[in-house]
Amino acid sequence: MTARTLQLDDALHRYLLDVSLRESALLRRLREETQALPRASWQISPEQGQFMNLLVRLIGARRIVEVGTFTGYSALCMAEAMGEQGRLICCDLPGDYHAIARRFWEEAGVAPRIDLRPGPALDTLATLREEVAPGHFDLIFIDADKANYPQYLEHALVLVREGGLILFDNTLWSGRVLETEPASADTRAIQALNLALRDDERVDLSLLPLGDGLTICRKR
Repeated sequence: MTARTLQLDDALHRYLLDVSLRESALLRRLREETQALPRASWQISPEQGQFMNLLVRLIGARRIVEVGTFTGYSALCMAEAMGEQGRLICCDLPGDYHAIARRFWEEAGVAPRIDLRPGPALDTLATLREEVAPGHFDLIFIDADKANYPQYLEHALVLVREGGLILFDNTLWSGRVLETEPASADTRAIQALNLALRDDERVDLSLLPLGDGLTICRKR
């Protein structure tokens, strides 16, 4: 028995995957193809993708925004969960890797549900605030440039509905959040976000040691 979160060594992590992961062959192929890319570390873990799929189902999310898409693994996890009537808007800077995302979305049959909008995410989010009423979206997943995380939060709090979810990836930042004088603007931004969310009365909060740290905010 323990009163704190376990540290997972390789064997225990393998056990976790063996007894719980339901990754489809298609998702596995996408993940393996992505691992051959120079920026493979941008991809979320399969257990995190499955958890996000479950969150979408739990809250019945039909309108979702993703900030940071890469090769489309997390988008595919969520698009499959939201059903044929769902719509997922993906905000991401243009990249050759989007061809991989589109190919797998097509193969999975979810491409009609996904609207990929290349360009700076802050601009896209500002445009969305003009296109839809406040509280239009059920869930927003943020996994992009960390220096803008605090700004993404403010956009998300307008765009997501009461009771909806805002997810932030990489909030443990491979332990770099412990640095006392970080040189990296990304590290400083994540530290600032984590401290701000702790005291933010607009949300309910949990930071999970899943992947590189996944923070779940429920808008009050």
